[in-house]
Amino acid sequence: MKLYNANKLFVLFSLFFLLTGCGGNGGGSDSNSDSPSFSPEPDNGIPIVKAQSTYLTFMDEDTTYAEGLSHNNSSTTPVAIPLKLDIYYPSNDSTNRPVFMFIHGGGFTGGTKAKPEIVDMASYYASRGWVFVSVDYRTAEELITIEGMPQEELLSYYKGIAPQEWIEHALQGAETPKQFEQSVALYTAQRDSKAALRWIVANSETYGINTDFITIGGASAGAITTIALGISNQEDFRDEISVADDPTLSTTNLEETYDVKSMVYFWGSNIKLDVFEAVYGLYQYDSNDPELFMAHGDQYDPVTPYEEALELQEIYYSLNIYSELVTLYGEGHGAWAATVDGKGLFELSMDFIAERQSLTVE
Repeated sequence: MKLYNANKLFVLFSLFFLLTGCGGNGGGSDSNSDSPSFSPEPDNGIPIVKAQSTYLTFMDEDTTYAEGLSHNNSSTTPVAIPLKLDIYYPSNDSTNRPVFMFIHGGGFTGGTKAKPEIVDMASYYASRGWVFVSVDYRTAEELITIEGMPQEELLSYYKGIAPQEWIEHALQGAETPKQFEQSVALYTAQRDSKAALRWIVANSETYGINTDFITIGGASAGAITTIALGISNQEDFRDEISVADDPTLSTTNLEETYDVKSMVYFWGSNIKLDVFEAVYGLYQYDSNDPELFMAHGDQYDPVTPYEEALELQEIYYSLNIYSELVTLYGEGHGAWAATVDGKGLFELSMDFIAERQSLTVE
């Protein structure tokens, strides 16, 4: 456990690929730490959060939430790797905390849960009473393709990692091995993020989480994954591959379900749901989808254009679901430092969550 100071896809070149993203490279060492343990209490109370930084922030680093199949430079068949997250929580004794799970960007080619801006965001929220969870997931870095491999061999090579129909669809549009790997990573990132959220629900008592107040969010590729996580059915990106083909699925708390109340989207898009619809013929949006906060720059952005936010806004309007689009005028991709009316992204998103979830703010 660490103590923090609380004051402190792809280019939309085609429908199917994000060639670049907003993220960085990084990692952490394994750590075994004692997590807090609380007596459970009924989930019918409204959580109390603070308007200002109030608590010290603790972090449990590199906690394994599941396993997933992957490749390395020498493997000919998929191997299981641990999937990890960081958990930030406040120095109070509450057993009625809201939770915010955040998904990093990186164009589905890399990125890290320890991106400095995400660490700052985690401290901001945890110091005000939230449990904040930052997750890593499988990207193209773990999906090494042998160039020139025939299609039939590729299908075998990725068996258990992505469904055959998803791989076949990726092959139709990919012009390079990198594009193909990114398209496969669209699927694995989603599968892993859903597993992370099920882990949070399974471990909610350990961290004093009230699972009636779940927020998910992300930036760039993480925002794309957020939209698909909140809107797709719980079995989507899960049941397309059986435990027989992917034994690691048994490590992902399959018995758990979740109810997402709010989504926070920084410069993302809904392209993953477009791909899912193209592969499976299923339109995902309906009137039961979570409410949505979006922050998106209006300047040229070849990665996730501003028009993507406008399209999502129109979909939400048509379904009569509450959403809020904060236009970051004069900003492009990755505008972490943007402000609107003197408020930064952390404060803007917190105001949205607290108001829409009717949290008690002190």
